[in-house]
Amino acid sequence: MKKVAIIFNGGTISMKVDEKIKAAVPSLSGEEIMQMVTGIQGVAEIENYTFSNLPSPHMTPKLMLDLSKLVQKLLDRDDISGVVITHGTDTLEETAYFLDLTLNTDKPVVVTGAMRNSDELGYDGPFNLATAICTTISDSAKNRGVLVCFNGELHSAIEVTKRNSMALNAFSTPNFGPIGIVDNNRVIFYRENCKSTHVKIDDIKKDVALVKCVSGMDSKFIDFVIKNRYKGIVIEGLGRGNVPPLMVAGIERAIENKIPVVIVSRCFEGRVFESYGYLGGGKKLKELGVIFGDILSGQKARIKLLIAVNHNDDLNKIREIFEKDKYEIEKTE
Repeated sequence: MKKVAIIFNGGTISMKVDEKIKAAVPSLSGEEIMQMVTGIQGVAEIENYTFSNLPSPHMTPKLMLDLSKLVQKLLDRDDISGVVITHGTDTLEETAYFLDLTLNTDKPVVVTGAMRNSDELGYDGPFNLATAICTTISDSAKNRGVLVCFNGELHSAIEVTKRNSMALNAFSTPNFGPIGIVDNNRVIFYRENCKSTHVKIDDIKKDVALVKCVSGMDSKFIDFVIKNRYKGIVIEGLGRGNVPPLMVAGIERAIENKIPVVIVSRCFEGRVFESYGYLGGGKKLKELGVIFGDILSGQKARIKLLIAVNHNDDLNKIREIFEKDKYEIEKTE
């Protein structure tokens, strides 16, 4: 029987309603949650660890790095077949992508959680945890990078996003759809998925900024970022990767100050491309030296740029980290 390490890291899956304040707060231990996952002892040998009992808005990149180091340590053990991590849903996609970039393994790593706390009708934590464990012991889940398992669906950490603030199927994959499902404890993959290139970092000392683009925007926020010595900027641009013309001067100043600038789209689906040649258009930005983030969301691009600048401060190396991960998807036969 395969051994799975489960790392409990807070979130709604660990919460109950506090009668005094009439709101959900972290309450359950990992052992208490596992007691609700009935029959799992006949599927896998479980080894429990507690990393934190934090709600996901309390998660930080430094904590993500500490978590990554713990996961890597467990994965390096010969007796561990894979790792399941519980996490609050608000920042789950960011932590999953951070792990996808920083872990170096072909063993399955699955992140899951719950949309309802343990006092609500239809508490989904035990089901999500059970399907995540089933995924982790499946040979077909090997060498797929970090996966996110929710509501019986499997998603790649690169692609997945939280699209709904309350639904049980809150997580989805724009552009492609889920990569697979867990049906009657069987893991079925519909297609191949992207796996991030491993980027090693030992610490996070440099920060990057995320700027959301809106109509009529100028360069004030970009100049603020430059003045406060951020080491990178992600711009969540318009459409195919365009910005209002008054933002261009600020982007130029950032690049002149050797600050990498990454452009992604604020659109839910699609990718950025140098389609337009007007002032602020993607082609002009490309000519200035802006890095294109392909299908990444703003929050994912921020995680990737954060890791990149803490790995290497050379602009060409940072560009290479973004451009060598390709997102062409092949169907599984």
